[in-house]
Amino acid sequence: MRVRDKAAEELLQDLESERRVLSSMLHSEDACIEAYDQLTVSDFYSPRYGVLFTLLCNLYEREVRPTYVELLKEGRSLGLLNSPADIEELKYIAEHYIDDENIKYWIGRVKGKSRLRRFEDFLRTSYQNLMEQKDPDVEQVLMQAEEQLTNLTALEIDDHVDTPAEMAALGYDEVERRFLRYKEIKELHKGVLPLDGLTTGFNTLDHITLGYKPGDLIILGAQTGHGKTAFALHTARAVAVESNKNILYLNTEMSRQQIALRWGSILSSIEHERIRKGEINESELSLILNAYSRLSDSGFYSYPCPNLTPEKTVSIARKFKVQKNIEMMIIDYVGRMEKIDPRLPEWQMLENIVKTQKMLAQNLQIAVMVLVQLNADGTLQGARRMKNECDLMLKMTPIPREDHEEDPELKKYRNANYYLMIEKNRDGISGVRIPIVFDLQRQSMKDAERVE
Repeated sequence: MRVRDKAAEELLQDLESERRVLSSMLHSEDACIEAYDQLTVSDFYSPRYGVLFTLLCNLYEREVRPTYVELLKEGRSLGLLNSPADIEELKYIAEHYIDDENIKYWIGRVKGKSRLRRFEDFLRTSYQNLMEQKDPDVEQVLMQAEEQLTNLTALEIDDHVDTPAEMAALGYDEVERRFLRYKEIKELHKGVLPLDGLTTGFNTLDHITLGYKPGDLIILGAQTGHGKTAFALHTARAVAVESNKNILYLNTEMSRQQIALRWGSILSSIEHERIRKGEINESELSLILNAYSRLSDSGFYSYPCPNLTPEKTVSIARKFKVQKNIEMMIIDYVGRMEKIDPRLPEWQMLENIVKTQKMLAQNLQIAVMVLVQLNADGTLQGARRMKNECDLMLKMTPIPREDHEEDPELKKYRNANYYLMIEKNRDGISGVRIPIVFDLQRQSMKDAERVE
């Protein structure tokens, strides 16, 4: 194997950029999130810097803020930072802090040099393999080189084109899995359908959708004062409290105290207004304290963020996916998010926000629910084309009085006062209205019971 000359070494490395990335990670959580998501240890030319990057990532995964002191302690405990030269170099890196707003630029430089090194390695190995063949098959040599070069130049390293055979095998495996699962329902599960994703909190909706699945974007629309937040917290209860899955709730409207008080009502079934006033007796106080102990043991993470932006949702979601392994994120609500560009009209701004959330759901393999405002006539406020981006679109509307009087089907349900309408369902049937019971005082929801 040929030894790289000095000019090649200078072309294929950028130690300054590697130091700047590490330095920024030591001072900024946003930089940690970006570097963790974009880089791997193999992107670093310097083995020492690769080790430092790995240590920083390990600290961040454990929710330890990766400062200079914590990194030094981690390195020493593992026997990796013991020599005076190593410690002096780490100190130098830590003191050369850059503004984290530049982190994407330096990450891009590190990744660029990493790609160049892979290209140089491709050239060397291709030449070496060619020289070892006495009578090479020209077409085969060129085809192999073209395939490797295509992989190097792909925009995303995870890009993959399914062959006909792969797609057929995938389809058969999925059908067989579902067939065997359905067979087990009658034999083992007594007719309860296992879900492909997280529970929705409604048995009928679970049966139709098979749950909120990884990569799904769910839009829930309702008019002002008609249960958007209650629906979000009902979902959080089903997922985080009842199923003990980790969920992130981004709240743009209410204070931490308001959210906490709503949980007291939801989990104790005591009227929210009485809890808010303190108009409760000792036995009810005991019930509420027990309710909060259930919340304490749950997977519900709340992030109040009145100045939420689309970029911030990406950063926050990446962080909680790494540190808490969230399986769902709820944004309450999308209409209060800051504009990407104040010159954009509202419909375009909302459409862009929703596109961002769909890509986020797919990239992190989590379910993302966004709450949106409905107009008085039930139409989607701001952006009709948001519907095109989502996998599941739900609308929650009060049942009109005339429906109670004239709809014979509705009379089969007890106390139904709201419809949960499935406007779009990418994986199943849509155009369905599910009668539900929304108890405004207790902030609770459930399927309406059928009258026997």
